[in-house]
Amino acid sequence: MKKAIFPFLTGFFIGLLILSCENEDQIVTGKIITDSGCKTSKSDDYTDGTPDSLSCINYLYEKSGTKLFIKHINAGFNCCPENLYCVVNMSSDTIIIKEYEKSAMCDCDCLYDLEIEITGVTSKQYHVKFIEPYSGNQEKIIFEMDLTNHPEGSFCVIRKQYPWGMGS
Repeated sequence: MKKAIFPFLTGFFIGLLILSCENEDQIVTGKIITDSGCKTSKSDDYTDGTPDSLSCINYLYEKSGTKLFIKHINAGFNCCPENLYCVVNMSSDTIIIKEYEKSAMCDCDCLYDLEIEITGVTSKQYHVKFIEPYSGNQEKIIFEMDLTNHPEGSFCVIRKQYPWGMGS
């Protein structure tokens, strides 16, 4: 009886190992390459036409370099963050972008435009999820992106709680 179970268990574990290798998560990396600095209520800071009551994502996929460029318009952070950065991970078919600030040194918040570069992205369909430090219970930035058929696009959510919507 023991001799019959050993080959069965060995085959079972080898099968599990093969399946786990086939479902391995895609490895992506990302970083903020530029930020606008703290935008004020002056109209000069909103030259792209996006009102401060919207938080928007514009994306462009560069197939040849497997790079995805994302512009997060009106991302909320502290007025004095010292440094802004992000961590990008892939889980199954979801790209997760967590935005951070190094410190919150002022007693105010404001909006920033961030340009994020993500490498290791292949041309297929993804879910995209942003995790933001100041969005609170407002609508989350979660959307679908089909890079095979639409290598560029945009997605926006309405936000009216501070620091969003202060100029409206």
